[in-house]
Formats: sequence, structure tokens, C-alpha cells
Amino acid sequence: MQDIRQNPFYGYRAPKKPLIRKLGTIRCDMVETTPLVYRDTLYRFESVRPRSQNPANPHERSFFHFVDVRTDAESTPFGYGHHLGSAFAEKDFVAVTGVKGTWGGDTVTVFRSADLEHWDETDVTFPEMRIFNTCLCKKDGRYVMLLESDEGVPFTFRFAVSEDLARWTLLPEQYVFQKDRYAGGPAIYTLPDDPYYYVLYLEAYPGPCYANCIARSADLIHWEYSPLNPVLMYGDEDRQIADPRLTAEERERVDRALNINNSDAELCEYQGRTVIYYSWGCQCGIEFLAQAEFAGTPKELLPGFFGDRPPT
Repeated sequence: MQDIRQNPFYGYRAPKKPLIRKLGTIRCDMVETTPLVYRDTLYRFESVRPRSQNPANPHERSFFHFVDVRTDAESTPFGYGHHLGSAFAEKDFVAVTGVKGTWGGDTVTVFRSADLEHWDETDVTFPEMRIFNTCLCKKDGRYVMLLESDEGVPFTFRFAVSEDLARWTLLPEQYVFQKDRYAGGPAIYTLPDDPYYYVLYLEAYPGPCYANCIARSADLIHWEYSPLNPVLMYGDEDRQIADPRLTAEERERVDRALNINNSDAELCEYQGRTVIYYSWGCQCGIEFLAQAEFAGTPKELLPGFFGDRPPT
């Protein structure tokens, strides 16, 4: 019988899953949000769905705005009629992407502003594509836009690149994420002095049920999945009330809602910790916005889901 100490797994040190603490629900009927820091202020970008999907929307159409997390002050709405938005902060401006006109359209509008009030707009059309969620990152001086599409089995991710946020080139078809099965609700991140692109995405499980997972790639073609997935799994912690302003009716909705999903997670660093917003609910239109945090930076959190490869 072989000595167990000769087993290649005997001395292997497996990575330990980073501890993410769920804080609880802060909004009803809110899904696509982005935490970001701009000029030392923590904001929550919100993609507010139409009144038919979000009764709290005072407008008939969808729109975007920013919320100062400390004061709860809201910026002037913009991007009316755009959907599934996401935001990205540079030193001197903020960029927002959203699908123009309808879910599954072929045109993404890139909004750009230095003050979160006055916005320049550039429409980017990707012919014959049906686009849903989008997200921006930057690596080696080049912007990368992740495009969620319904190619193959809904959904998968394609990628486009730009030097200036105005002129975009869709990368060839081999630059794709998980075309063999469902992948939704994406966010993409890069880190200083790190060769990888990190993608948070929604994985579908039997049930059906859904959990937020993570993968990474150095070239946007070959992908490594974390052995510690999922990043966020639905559970009773999602129902905690993190905003005391939720009404009795909203709290009752939170208490009785079907919860089979943690999705649409996005994050940023603020004052040495990682702020995370995510959605929970039934993945069929009744969703809630919740907050979580990691007691460290994204540079600790995202690579922390990988570690050394196991023996073969």
C-alpha cells in the first residue's frame, strides 16, 4: 500500500475562501448597481428600471443616477430609456455604459462626465448582437468593455476594446466567456501589477437556483474557475434589514420573498475595505438590493479565490 505521504495532495495547501460579511437589504426592486469612489466620495450608481418593474421610479422610463452613500443625496437623473447600466471611475471622470432603447439592443451608449451632472454621450453599435449587461475595466492603457449577449445558450460574454472610450473594436469570437452554458450578471475587474482579468458572474444550478461566482483570465480566451466558488450564495442573511428607512410594507416583502439567487455583484475599495452590492430574490423579476463587505482590499479579495493550483 502506498504511503499516504507520497500522495501529491498530502502537502498541498488549499486556498481559504475570503470571508465576505453580508450586511442585509437596502432597497426593493433595485438590481444593477455599482459602488465606486470618485474624488474621495463613495457613490452608488443605480440603474433604475421602469415603473412597471420598480414602482418607486417617479418616471415612466428607466434612468441612471448616482447616490452619495454618506448623505443619500441623488444626482440629476440621466440616460432616460437606457437599461442595465454600469459605472467606472477614472481620476478625472466617470464613465457609464448602458444598452440604448431596449434590452437586447445592438447599441451601447457610453456616457462620460467630470461632475456627475453634465454628460457627453457616444453611441457604439455592435451589428447583429443582442446586448444586455455591460461593464468596463482598464488594463495597460486600454479600456475593455464586457458585453453580455445571448449568443449560444443565454447568456455569454464577449469583449470589445478601445483607447479612448469612443472608438470600439469587438474582439474575435474566440474572446468569449463560458459559451457552453448560462453566464449572467457580469462585472469585470483588473488590479495593479496583476496579469489577470477577474470576472464575477452568475452561475445557474439545478433547481433552478443561482449563485455569484468568479473566474479569471490573462487573455480573455482561456479561463480559470475558482475552486472556492461560489462567491455569494443565497441565504437568510440576505433578508437582514440594513437600511432602517425600509417601510413596514417593504420589510414584509423582504420577509416573504422567494430567495433562490445572489447575482449582479459589483464592488470597489473604500477606506481599506471592499464594498459590495448584490441582488437577491427569485431571478424572475422580484429582486432586492443588498450590501456586503470584505475587511480588505480587492487586491486581497479577488486573487484570494484562487491560490496555488492543486496537484494533477
